Amino acid sequence: MDWSIFPSLTSLRAFAAAAEFRNLTKAAAALNVTHSAVSQQIRGLEQHLDTRLVSRTRHGISLTSQGEFLAAGLLEAFAKMESLTESVSSVEAVRPLVVSATPMFSSAFLMPRLSTFIEEHPHIELRIDSTIQAVDLRPGGIDLAIRYGTGKWSGLTAQIVLPGCLTVVAASDLIGKRVLNEPSELLDFTLLQEHASVEFDLWLEKVGVSPDAARRVVRMPGNMLLDGIRRGDGIGATVPAFIVDELRSGRLIALFDDPIPEIGYHMVTLPGTIRPAAKSFMRWLSKSITEYEQSLFRWQPAHLL
Repeated sequence: MDWSIFPSLTSLRAFAAAAEFRNLTKAAAALNVTHSAVSQQIRGLEQHLDTRLVSRTRHGISLTSQGEFLAAGLLEAFAKMESLTESVSSVEAVRPLVVSATPMFSSAFLMPRLSTFIEEHPHIELRIDSTIQAVDLRPGGIDLAIRYGTGKWSGLTAQIVLPGCLTVVAASDLIGKRVLNEPSELLDFTLLQEHASVEFDLWLEKVGVSPDAARRVVRMPGNMLLDGIRRGDGIGATVPAFIVDELRSGRLIALFDDPIPEIGYHMVTLPGTIRPAAKSFMRWLSKSITEYEQSLFRWQPAHLL
């Protein structure tokens, strides 16, 4: 199709509206523009086609034979376009909202709070895609991803919702009365780490523990990692938001705490228009995190970096 030969869509809309109402004033009102704007667009279309399309009458306008021919085709085409766009809009309205999040964020933060979203938005069908892998966002697919990092992802819009804070924790039953003063003492225990995650390794190196130092490491999905920490299978690192209840009760003990303001959990979307269902979820998640932060208590870790 040679798009370069087409008149402007604005001029075609103006002429089609004028042809439908046979009145420029009514056409202008329907298009939410001025009377003169409609007249100007029709004159431009006539110049482009090099033919007369309308004639003025005492009560409005009449169409020339060429105008009648063009109007019939345009009104039919615009009617099909209206039907198509309504169909697409209807499909989007009923399509499930798809949210991708890491297993740890899904199980530790989303799931305990998700009932409130369902109660507030019973008409939205929600699907949680729990994966550690970075997913491609595309129209008609995954609407929103919740990802950990700097938020600087090319071609995407990222809004931080939970600032980073790496907290090394252990079950009180595992630690007992022992006080760990140096990060190197962590190597006396099994280290539990999430698949494909390097944050704990990087932190250990940052605080002076050599990557070559002997250690026992078990890797697993994020939701299993938290369960392992709670059981006392080993020591792990996470963010306080995921274990706040256990820290309050004393079941888990914060051994080392390192705020990392430049990274955190972000809501990630494609640039441009966001579906109403996705907007509702984003508002709900922001509100949930705000409520968490307002109720967050302060605990004193054994060693504050």
